Amino acid sequence: MAKQIDKCSFCSRNRDQVELLISGVTGNICNECVERAYEMVRDIKGQQKDGKGGFALNKTDLPKPKEIKTFLDSYVIGQDEAKKFLSVSVYNHYKRLLQQDAGDDVEIEKSNILLVGSTGTGKTLLAKTIARKLHVPFTIVDATVLTEAGYVGEDIESILTRLLQVADYDVPSAERGIVFIDEMDKIARKGDNPSITRDVSGEGVQQGLLKLLEGSVVNVPPQGGRKHPDQKMIAVDTKNILFICGGAFEGIEKKIANRLNTKVVGYGALKATEHVDRSNFLQYIAPQDLRSFGLIPEIIGRLPVLTYLNPLDRNALRQILTEPKNSIIKQYTKLFEMDEVELSFEPEVFDYIVDKAIEFGLGARGLRSISETIIMDAMYETPTSGKKTFKITLDFAQKKVDVMSAVRLKRA
Repeated sequence: MAKQIDKCSFCSRNRDQVELLISGVTGNICNECVERAYEMVRDIKGQQKDGKGGFALNKTDLPKPKEIKTFLDSYVIGQDEAKKFLSVSVYNHYKRLLQQDAGDDVEIEKSNILLVGSTGTGKTLLAKTIARKLHVPFTIVDATVLTEAGYVGEDIESILTRLLQVADYDVPSAERGIVFIDEMDKIARKGDNPSITRDVSGEGVQQGLLKLLEGSVVNVPPQGGRKHPDQKMIAVDTKNILFICGGAFEGIEKKIANRLNTKVVGYGALKATEHVDRSNFLQYIAPQDLRSFGLIPEIIGRLPVLTYLNPLDRNALRQILTEPKNSIIKQYTKLFEMDEVELSFEPEVFDYIVDKAIEFGLGARGLRSISETIIMDAMYETPTSGKKTFKITLDFAQKKVDVMSAVRLKRA
């Protein structure tokens, strides 16, 4: 009788084809199948639903505000104030869901949050980063495409449609999720007198958002509404959905400055306002400034937590370029590594990129566009050149930016 060759009972590979073969009573398993099985079990447990629907929440696994902020610090530079507000809001949202599961008589109300900051300061990045730490469904939607019901654009309910898709159409899960509404300033009231014309993409959207932010049962079209008018609606209760809103609110600094200057009258005016940091008016933002900008009082009241993001100075931009776990430079280095090419930079190149980003006034987004301009030709040539190293010098970077600027001037 021929001797049976030991092999894995799962993948059928022989003992000499794997690093380790573990023998059992009636079969064997290799080390690679063990690792895959472990990953599958971990993923299933991480996504396991509890008895009431929603992603499973456990008080012992509940991330504390400092833990959430520490996680954000690994990916987002600065903005400590906004990180604290965001961490506490998410933590309280977790506790609120746990408290309701426990059947406590004291009902904790949710505190929706509004982030105000100029473009490129990290509002959307904060939302995307914190999504990695969450155990509830999370989605990001853009307010610019929303219009009042019956007009060209997307209905307010499309926000919940995307949340349902993230939750695999599990309604109890979606009802415990978090939604980040970006570009909130784009739905500000377009005029001082709302009765002149119908403001279908401004005040009309704000009125429609009221019922979502406050908490009510909304009939949501699972496939997006207008293209499928015969579809069956899904009822979603927004009472336990946390809404985080963000916007640049371009020009609100003038509203803040006017409010601060009108608080004092007479010879003491200069002395009373000398403590005001005129380089960053956003830190003094108040609900009345949002009302002056064009948000209706009802929606301001449903966003009780108001915080701001500081403008990025030169040091912050320099850190953003190289320090976070997913910094721009580390991303390019990884791309070149995949082609077995070692990418390096002269330190002066980083300062040059930061200077150009400040010149263009695009914040952190400018870092990406300038870096792309500098490295694009290298990414095109290097994979087929056979080189194993590539160094970006200051002279190389300046030439690439100058050439691109000249081409754009010709097109203009």
